[in-house]
Amino acid sequence: MVDDKRYVGIDVAKARLDVALGLNGERFAVANDERGISALLKRLEPTDLVIIEATGGLEVPVASTLATAGIAVAVVNPRQVRDFARATGQLAKTDALDAQVLVRFGAAVKPQVRALPDAQARALEALVNRRRQLVEMLTAEKNRRANSPKVIHKSIDEHIHWLEKRLAGFDDELTALVRATPIWRERDELLRSVPGVGPVLATTLLAYLPELGALNRKQIAALAGLAPFNRDSGSLRGSRCIWGGRAQVRRVLYMAVVSAVRSNPVIKNFYAQLRARGKYPKSALTACMRKLLVILNAMLHNNTYWHTPPPSHPLPQPFILLGGRFLNTVAARKGCCDGAL
Repeated sequence: MVDDKRYVGIDVAKARLDVALGLNGERFAVANDERGISALLKRLEPTDLVIIEATGGLEVPVASTLATAGIAVAVVNPRQVRDFARATGQLAKTDALDAQVLVRFGAAVKPQVRALPDAQARALEALVNRRRQLVEMLTAEKNRRANSPKVIHKSIDEHIHWLEKRLAGFDDELTALVRATPIWRERDELLRSVPGVGPVLATTLLAYLPELGALNRKQIAALAGLAPFNRDSGSLRGSRCIWGGRAQVRRVLYMAVVSAVRSNPVIKNFYAQLRARGKYPKSALTACMRKLLVILNAMLHNNTYWHTPPPSHPLPQPFILLGGRFLNTVAARKGCCDGAL
């Protein structure tokens, strides 16, 4: 079957967009502003597939405008594109060359087109990201105070107080934004019904993992970077390890699991089993991160709240080991959550 789709590569810089139309088509550049994007849109066709690298937010205006106009846009990982260029012998790197590499990458790999976040989703992501930055600054200031002369303690204390005040303000803004959106409010309530899941993890998942509940357990684990990869060669059997994925999600999920191994009976028993089998603490926590994520994925898929097993009835062995049948024994017998797992 002949692919008659035209692939368009756009290399995004702060001031300019370098464009390559097809494998042997025209090459040109436009300004990365409203007028330049409008001029670019006039030269594209409805059947085009535009390939753009994720560049820390610089790609959002052009990608959003093209998607709104009905042009298919695939935002791809720049590391994968650079690896593709090296694999094909393209070692030189300029903005114009990068646009041509994106065209060849699109024709060879055919990246999947995903729905871009709307303005409200981008606002939520910006608030969550800014909150994380405030937490990092607050931690840095507290560490700095512990090893600094007393003469600057007052200045540091004032800054710490201001950061704590702003952090509380961001928490209020995040709560208001989530509560104002019916879909987010419902998903937030489902997520926070799980012991060990608090407002920080819930809002992080809403912002950075909107696919939660729409994928199966293997796909969601791989997307978050919690799928173990083999490291085997010949007779060597290396240790499995996780790699890639969305680091923002893993960072917050790790802290939630540290709490869940104490407060969540399913995660607690699963962690105890892994440690009893000789797993290292970090490996066991990583496995618990994947299990908790799979549980949350199934709950959103089935629109089901968490049900804590009665403490008087210990969890049977299959209940612990099978990641999908976690809500209660009745739900397990009915096949609840099997479709998402």
